[in-house]
Amino acid sequence: MKFKLIYPRWAKLARQTEFHLPPHGPVVFAATLPDYVEVDFVDENLEPLDFDEPVDFVGISMMLTIQVKRGWEIADIYRKKGIKVIFGGIASMLHAEETMAHADSVFLGEAEGRMEQVFADFRRGELQPCYNFLDRRPDIGLVGPARRDILNRRLYNYKGVQMVDLVHASRGCRFNCYPCAVSYLGGREFRPRPVSKTIAEMAGIDNNRLFIVDNSLAQDARWEMELFKEMIPLKKKWCSHPIEDKPEVLDLAAQAGAWYVYQAVFDTSDYIRERIKRYHDHGIGVEGTILLGLDSHSEDSIRRLIDFLLEIELDLAEFTVLTPFPHTRAYTELYREGRIRSFDWDDYTADKVVYQPKQMSGERLQELLDFAWDTFYREEPQRIKMTKLFQQVIRKEMADNTYHPRDRSLAGQAFGRTARP
Repeated sequence: MKFKLIYPRWAKLARQTEFHLPPHGPVVFAATLPDYVEVDFVDENLEPLDFDEPVDFVGISMMLTIQVKRGWEIADIYRKKGIKVIFGGIASMLHAEETMAHADSVFLGEAEGRMEQVFADFRRGELQPCYNFLDRRPDIGLVGPARRDILNRRLYNYKGVQMVDLVHASRGCRFNCYPCAVSYLGGREFRPRPVSKTIAEMAGIDNNRLFIVDNSLAQDARWEMELFKEMIPLKKKWCSHPIEDKPEVLDLAAQAGAWYVYQAVFDTSDYIRERIKRYHDHGIGVEGTILLGLDSHSEDSIRRLIDFLLEIELDLAEFTVLTPFPHTRAYTELYREGRIRSFDWDDYTADKVVYQPKQMSGERLQELLDFAWDTFYREEPQRIKMTKLFQQVIRKEMADNTYHPRDRSLAGQAFGRTARP
């Protein structure tokens, strides 16, 4: 059976560098498929779709809200041809009811142990309109290595530099942050994969640089330390979301090859200042993720926050505005208060204001977003800051003899200057 798995195209943030990481959801999903299924994967961000190519069944994997309208378009074309379409992925779960109008089936939840049933139903002509497993999560031990073989590897590089590979060590999150849907999607229970399985998957990835995509590694210090200890012999270099703010954890993370972290900077407190300093003291870079437009934000507080980011010497910063994605606390509250101004999902890019902020107009918040990008990168452009962060990983690789000499020239191509350790 030929199954075409499609990842719809989506627009980058206006100020984001135009590169594409290999998507994680489709390769994790592909690992759950029955052996008789032949998978043809297309990442529409990087290659065109051929709607005339013969196919038995189509799957559309949507991660982001800004993919959903394009995903629906794709599905409508295939269904007019008489080809059945199933949707899955994060955005399919967040927009399930709307998506069902464009689908023969929608799969909600985690796929491990469930695809034999789905494909058996398809072969019998009894595909169900919805497979809802959101509240019935599989044994985390069933999560095996992702099917990275379905990717066209040559497409995932930026001006000659191979992009990081994505991997996950856990699911679920014990936090319930205001703008985040993870507690709805994966539950409030932190569910770590067996460390041995995570390490085996990392060891099998033919790429020295990884992105550990877990929502936060700062969930269980004992588990983190066990994971990092086992990662040390791999000599991988990696980035992740936050790490536990404890010296013993950060020390092990550094030994395990921590390159940089994505760290939310939500205020100008000494706690944040010291947290960033501790990362840097352990040789770990920091890309700040800065969310503007919370109800506590005034124009003055946003300006103070930007000044603070420069003081604490973040390696990089990515600025977004609060976006009320469905099934988040932000959506629930703003919808109840009548403050959501747009339900056009193409506007949900995280760099467009789609709601009424509390302390300013939406137009003024949009201007402050531009001001934040311009101010943070005024003295040192984004390209230069990226170069410095890239140099960090080269130094780490040279220190443990995993550095590939060709990266010297490739780094120069990527960032417009020669990367010197």
